[in-house]
Amino acid sequence: MSDSSPATTGPRAAAFVRAYARLAPVAHVPELRLHQADEPIGLWELTEGEFRSEQPPPFWAFAWAGGQALARYLLDHPDTVAGRRVLDLATGSGLVALAAARAGAATVRAVDIDPVAVAAVELNAQANGVTVRAERADLLAPAGDGRSPAGDGSPAGDVDVVLAGDVFYSQAMADRMLRFLLGAARAGARVLVGDPDRAFLPRPRFDPLASYQVPVPTALESVRSKHTTVWQLRPPRGAAGTGPGGAATGPGGGPTGPGTAAG
Repeated sequence: MSDSSPATTGPRAAAFVRAYARLAPVAHVPELRLHQADEPIGLWELTEGEFRSEQPPPFWAFAWAGGQALARYLLDHPDTVAGRRVLDLATGSGLVALAAARAGAATVRAVDIDPVAVAAVELNAQANGVTVRAERADLLAPAGDGRSPAGDGSPAGDVDVVLAGDVFYSQAMADRMLRFLLGAARAGARVLVGDPDRAFLPRPRFDPLASYQVPVPTALESVRSKHTTVWQLRPPRGAAGTGPGGAATGPGGGPTGPGTAAG
């Protein structure tokens, strides 16, 4: 990697975020602000041209529809995460993690494979006055390959809620993501995802909770807004914290509801 490539260390990564993204309110979640690229295609080309590196594309610089919808849902339904341990997977900008923290989560862990995303999450958390633990890791990697943290039990770790915004954008990613999410659900975590009708979302595995029309950058999505749904993963049969037939149960053993009907 050349000296001009996006940083792989904290200070340089933070400087890169500040240089190429501007702190601004999120369209569908104006309570929160993110460092966002004013010109999406320009930054994308920057990281593939003069500043080309082995790092992932700059997903951290945009408020993707799935993340916006999931963040909106958490702020509107804070009981979803209040007092709970939360993991935001493939966090990107950290938008969903910020919303979980603002909604009263006990702890929030925001994980991404991109070191620049980790820096962006830290800057965004500071700008919004919330506490989020940003971490660079590939939790979807097979155990023992050196990229995923070692440990026993659930691949998600010791968490109550797993969140993922806009992660079903390719078949390969969808397969790896679903495998991880099912493992987390088997261990007893509640799993919520935000998805704007991507082709690779395994819909039969999920139940809808709420739907929104989310503003998006036309340069990225070719439309001004996308119909986006917040989904809950159906726990596998025999999962911890489930009742007969795999129904999720609440703290008292009764079934948990979806929170709100999709509309």
